[in-house]
Amino acid sequence: MLSSLIPNVIEFFPELIKALKETLIMVSVSGLISALLGIPVGVALVVTSKGHILENKTFYSVLSKLVNTLRSIPFVILIAAIPGFTRLIVGTTIGVKGAIVPLIVACVPYMARQVEIALLKVDEGVIEAYQSMGFSPMQIIFKVLLVEGRGDVVLAITFSLIGLIGFSAITGTVGGGGLGDFAIRYGYQYFKSDIMVVTILVIVVIVYLIQGMGDLIYRKLSHS
Repeated sequence: MLSSLIPNVIEFFPELIKALKETLIMVSVSGLISALLGIPVGVALVVTSKGHILENKTFYSVLSKLVNTLRSIPFVILIAAIPGFTRLIVGTTIGVKGAIVPLIVACVPYMARQVEIALLKVDEGVIEAYQSMGFSPMQIIFKVLLVEGRGDVVLAITFSLIGLIGFSAITGTVGGGGLGDFAIRYGYQYFKSDIMVVTILVIVVIVYLIQGMGDLIYRKLSHS
């Protein structure tokens, strides 16, 4: 394998770079939108839970069940289940654009749960102290919850982005582009196991970079 690895990588290098760019676009765009949607959902799950500042059993129950339902759907099935919705939003179900919608649908509930777990770590005594000072629920959300829990929220986003890397690879099996498509098209279908190895290594490097960046930001926020 080693003797053929370099020639094969050189031969397919332009396709590898193209696939890498597609994966980075999918993960960055869907990750950003998922954060914009998932963080508020996670906050809503926390503040409407039992005993919290905006306790609402009905709202929490409905939202929690919706999040759990979406999280329980395997991603491959999710892609096949929402082509009409995907086409309605971006006009296509293939390529990078067609992959972004199901990636967001899969990531938002996952990120929401991660954010919920992160914010539940905020000391209830701190919240009660600010309540006693007359802080409104919105002030507590933005000045206490999201400030005190910002480090853990960063980790929640980091874990979600890493999950998106795996999801983005799966989109390659259904024409979504990216490194998954590259591995299937040039590795699996051409019986080039070395191409598969290179693709895995590239994905591992991306995961390590995202995790390292998330850990660095977490440490800085934890000591600030």
